[in-house]
Amino acid sequence: MILLTETLLSRVETICLDCGGCCCDDAHPPVSSSCYELLTGVGVSPDEFEFAGYGRLRTGKNGKCILSENGRCRIHAFKPETCRAGPFTFDVNGDQIGIYLKHESTCPIVKLLKEDPGAYRQQYVLAVQIIPHLVQNLTADEISAICQIEEPETKKSGRSYLKELLTSHDNRYRARILHQ
Repeated sequence: MILLTETLLSRVETICLDCGGCCCDDAHPPVSSSCYELLTGVGVSPDEFEFAGYGRLRTGKNGKCILSENGRCRIHAFKPETCRAGPFTFDVNGDQIGIYLKHESTCPIVKLLKEDPGAYRQQYVLAVQIIPHLVQNLTADEISAICQIEEPETKKSGRSYLKELLTSHDNRYRARILHQ
């Protein structure tokens, strides 16, 4: 299991605070049923979710994710899978998952990841642990709807077979989710 070091977490948090939550703009992060249960269990109202091709969080009147307050996620410790995997995102083609890194123009953390190979590896491994489990817990129609969302400012970082990712990370992922 890869855990972000306290120093790296501090650096990432500073970057996020300075950014003000650009990743929350027009964000509709997918929410698996297990994530839905977790979020409602920590106080997120069922009214803050919607289904529009896939289960997701709503956006507020300001166009930001409904959970964004003053440029910060109000449930940061429990945020959805794609938010935890960011700035990595994914695409699914058959039984393969492509992992993509967003550009700096989309997320300023990318600059840190490019400058610090250790930080890049830590976040990439975290994304590779989280994303397959999200995909596994969505229907084919939901995955199709998510994969139709344009994300032009990304660069391919890796591709692997879903089965391999689930097998190699299964026990470590479950332990991590239970302890977050």
